[in-house]
Parts: sequence; C-alpha cells; structure tokens
Amino acid sequence: MSEDFAVVHGLLQEYAQLEQDLADPELHASPGRARKVGRRYAELGQVVGAYRAWSAAVADAEAAAELADEDPEFAAEHETLLAQAAAAAERLRRVLVPRDPDDGRDVILEIKAGEGGEESALFAGDLLRMYMRYAERRGWSTQIIEATDSALGGYKDVQLAVKSRGAAGGADQLDGVWAHLKYEGGVHRVQRVPVTESQGRIHTSAAGVLVLPEADDEGEVEIEQNDLRIDVFRSSGPGGQSVNTTDSAVRITHLPTGIVVSMQNEKSQLQNREAGMRVLRARILAAQQEEAAAAASEARRSQVRTVDRSERIRTYNYPENRIVDHRTSFKAYNLDTVLDGDLDALVASAIEMDEAAQLAAAGEA
Repeated sequence: MSEDFAVVHGLLQEYAQLEQDLADPELHASPGRARKVGRRYAELGQVVGAYRAWSAAVADAEAAAELADEDPEFAAEHETLLAQAAAAAERLRRVLVPRDPDDGRDVILEIKAGEGGEESALFAGDLLRMYMRYAERRGWSTQIIEATDSALGGYKDVQLAVKSRGAAGGADQLDGVWAHLKYEGGVHRVQRVPVTESQGRIHTSAAGVLVLPEADDEGEVEIEQNDLRIDVFRSSGPGGQSVNTTDSAVRITHLPTGIVVSMQNEKSQLQNREAGMRVLRARILAAQQEEAAAAASEARRSQVRTVDRSERIRTYNYPENRIVDHRTSFKAYNLDTVLDGDLDALVASAIEMDEAAQLAAAGEA
C-alpha cells in the first residue's frame, strides 16, 4: 500500500507551501490567483486529511497486533482496526484520483428550447426554476443574465449565472458550483400533457442545457479589442421603457473563434456589453479547455451540441412522476421534488459514475 501512496509525500510538501502562500497578503492582491491557490489548497486538504486518517488507522492496527499476544481483547480489536485501515486506504486511493481543476468555479448555464415549440419553451422555464431552487438549497446566488421569453411564459433561451458565496481560498472550493452542475450539460427530455393539448395526449419535447465554467477574472481570458466586432441595435420584447426606443442591445462577435453573444436584458448599452463580455469569456474559456483536452474529452461529450430529443441524457416523465438519467441508470419516482430543486441524488449518481471511471482508468495505467 505504501507504494500506491508514495506520491502523497510530494503532495504534503505542496500543501505546506500553499498554506504559506495563502498567509501571504500579496497573494490576495490578485483575486484570480488567490482563487486558484485556494482551490488547489482545498483539493490537497482532502488528500492530507485522508492520508492522516489512514496513517493513524495503520498505527492503531499495528499497536493492537503487538498487544494481541498479551490480551485476547486486543486480538478482536485488531481485526476491527484492520478493517478500518483498509477503508481508510480506499478513501485515500479515491481522493488521489486527479480532480477536475474547474470544480471550484462558478458557472453560466444556458438553457435552450428545442423540439416541441411552446411546450419545449415552457419546459426550459421549468428547468430554469429547478436549477434556481437547487442553487438556493445549496446557498448559491443566481442571476438571469439574458432571456428570450416565449408567448406562453416559457423561455426560448435563457442564460443563468450561478455563483458560490464562498470566499476565495475557502474550504468550500471543492464544493464549488461546477463540481455539481457540470453533469447537467446535455439534452433533457420531457414527457407530459402540454397545456396546449386539448385531448389529453402525452407529448415528448426537449430542452438543451449547456454548462460553462466562468472565468475567474478578465485577465484569465485575454481578449484583444481588435478581435471584437460590436454591433448595437434596438431591443425587442418585454423589458421596460427602453425597449424599442434606444439602441441598448449589444451583439459581440469574437472574430478569431466566431463566437457570438447578444444581450438586451439590461436598460443600458454599457450594462449589456458588460454582461455580454462575461458570457463571451466563459465561452472562450470553455473552448480553450476543450481544445487543450481534446485527447481526453469524455467529460465534455455530454454537453449539448444539437437540441434533438433523441440525444437525451435525462427523461422527465410527468404522468409517472419518474426521473431517469440515461448515463448513470439512475431512476426515481420523485419528479415533483426534483423539479423543486432536489437534485442531490442525481448529481451524486453522476459523481459516482465519474469517480468509478477514473478509478478504473487509474487501475489500467
């Protein structure tokens, strides 16, 4: 077992160095760097804690073995301590699996209606509420950055920023927003009787979800002004007195990548530009990460590419109150509570699937 955990020695040294770095006031002059150091410190904190627990369990088992010859009670205790040491070893082996470096990041969720017309747009609104309720349960804050409403009160598309209230470098960095919501990317299929259905027939429609890790700060994703084409136009749809009266809406095109972001929710052109740049940085960051990890892109293959009902990751069946995740085979009959934000079991099944795949890959290496 000691050979398996030989790598821990170097991680312990790195942890001690990061602890010193976090105590340095100069580090916190750069919030982006402080967040990165904090995320790594929190990640290694799990390893350090698991290693110390394993070391203590092994020491207790060895001490009990030495005393077993003199006292039969220690012989029975030795078996229990050996089991505890084995469990601690397995825990350590799991936390040694490399983590996603983005786990502590905040995210931007993009929800788009797909096949199904107004019913799909209504379902997109249901998904938005589900994620906002889930965020509320976890103590996160949410902000609708941009939204295009549908005629019946749903959303043709909507962008939601989800932000942890944890401070940079805090112990909750491993429990960040991306760590949980990154598994939500894909096509979500709904089966129910639409409000537009007069004969009570069950219809199937779909909405797509794209999850983007948000850039820590403007400096993390460098964008040259010469690489941007910014067009302004008159807002349309609900939104107040500024709609259709001022050129407050903004369309930003990043010429090197072809990424286009449009914003019109805010009343001023400046506010829409700031919101657009926030989304643009997140999209460019995601594109850069996908390109860098092209050889090992399994984690992002579930992200929605086309909003087609056949490319589903999850089905929401209203008549049976059933929720099914097709990647993990998770199934439950509590759809009503899931839609009210109770996503913990679904997220846990995705995390377990991910960890199992990484452990299997580590065993083959």
